Amino acid sequence: MEAIFVHEGGRIDYTPTSDVAAGAVVVQGDLVGVATQPIKAGQLGSLAVEGVFDFAKATGTGTAIAVGTVLYWDDAANRATTSASGNKLLGKCVKAAADSDPTVRVKLKS
Repeated sequence: MEAIFVHEGGRIDYTPTSDVAAGAVVVQGDLVGVATQPIKAGQLGSLAVEGVFDFAKATGTGTAIAVGTVLYWDDAANRATTSASGNKLLGKCVKAAADSDPTVRVKLKS
């Protein structure tokens, strides 16, 4: 046997070393997940690695994002960005975001 089915994969197990708030974005290597519920330090919880979420984005001139744009997670700035440089793949924009919008709707890509 080369593989054993475990689960569908929309969520993955995660045991943090410090408390994680609901809505927190967690980066593990090249995997980006979202805590949909609070997770206490040292306790098993889960991260969503599939689904559609609203992520923080920059505002101001030139920050609009079109539907279908590939987005990345900037862990230092804690927001979605169109820049791949130094950031982790997040997914694709599924609802256009204007320059003034503080969030962008993203379908996660695991």
